[in-house]
Amino acid sequence: MNYILYAVPVFFLLIGLELLADRWRGVRTYRLADALNSLSAGVLSTSLNLLTKGVGVLSYSLTWQQLGLFELAAEDWRVWLLAFVGYDFCYYWLHRLGHERNILWAAHSVHHQSEEYNLSTALRQTSTGFIFGWLFYLPLAIAGVPPLVFLGVAAMNLLYQFWVHTRHIPKLGWFEWFFVSPSNHRVHHAQNALYMDRNYGGVFILWDRLFGTFQEERDDEPVVFGVTTPLASWNPLWANLQFYVLLWRDAVRAESWWDKLRIWFMRTGWRPADVAARDPRSKPDLDRFEKFGVPLWRPRQVYALLQFGVCLLLGSGLLALGEQWPAPAQLLACVWMAYGLYALGAWLENRAFVLWLELLRLALNPPLLWLAEQQGLLGAAADLAWPLLLGYSGLSLLALGLLQRQWVAPLRA
Repeated sequence: MNYILYAVPVFFLLIGLELLADRWRGVRTYRLADALNSLSAGVLSTSLNLLTKGVGVLSYSLTWQQLGLFELAAEDWRVWLLAFVGYDFCYYWLHRLGHERNILWAAHSVHHQSEEYNLSTALRQTSTGFIFGWLFYLPLAIAGVPPLVFLGVAAMNLLYQFWVHTRHIPKLGWFEWFFVSPSNHRVHHAQNALYMDRNYGGVFILWDRLFGTFQEERDDEPVVFGVTTPLASWNPLWANLQFYVLLWRDAVRAESWWDKLRIWFMRTGWRPADVAARDPRSKPDLDRFEKFGVPLWRPRQVYALLQFGVCLLLGSGLLALGEQWPAPAQLLACVWMAYGLYALGAWLENRAFVLWLELLRLALNPPLLWLAEQQGLLGAAADLAWPLLLGYSGLSLLALGLLQRQWVAPLRA
């Protein structure tokens, strides 16, 4: 069962309630472009997961079959309980090293790039975590936890972490001695020196208290959200590549071959001495911190929101049906989704070339739909697909025409 697919409507219902709480309390914890960028990263991650999840599932299953020490029954509730606790322990170390090692931070940093903190941030997930993440859960396979149980507790762990990404829930007293709460997870998303690299637990905060990585949220130190190397972009593809590119550039410029290799596995932020001397990087002054933003005319914001809604519906459909598709179809669908989300990011950044990106995207939809229809991939939705596509394309072209005639906001080169 795909728990995440069924949770999507609940996620967006809670986001809607959080927006109402913003209005009721007279605060603003959302910005449209930031939220759409976070959600775009989430849609991209779930789409690419069609191609990459086999790495973790297959590795776990093979380890369980060949190296499992015990035969644990998936029907035993005690196995589920132990697996739930064990999964969070493994997650703690994956999460901690994801902050402490360059190559792992390159994947995990996506989740921290938002300079806001709200429920949309919870859905801001990496698309490259599959490369090393599976290694940290192999102890569960060796202990004999069946793959069915592993996948179930992994989904429960991820679902729990959704609700802690909010600023509307204060400290929760005794609860925070044992469990991750919104307060101690706000600390985790901070770029303040006091808070940085703390509170790694997914469900249980006990691991942080046990291993010395716990930090309480303090009233005299307001949290500044984001990362010390700002993304400064609404492009979800660049969000996933940014830190890899920074590491690659430093590796190429390093004179020592040893430095070229070890930079990937050193502590986060470590750079070869010769590269750092030629190209020093300074930490941001949080007293003068300004959030990234690009002015965008209100009708263009509405267009972006509606186009993301379409991407979300199609991404949900891909999540529901894509597992049964052949690998080439999955790959093409993922490329198409990535292109659409890239175009949305360029739109939010007010790029001068974005009109051509949008026209190309709309032009590609009919041949791709025809190809999907020929391959029998649409199932029961096949009869409705063409009328919906033609109506959507017509309305999108009409909106683009109106926006082109009334292009008020200055374009970025």
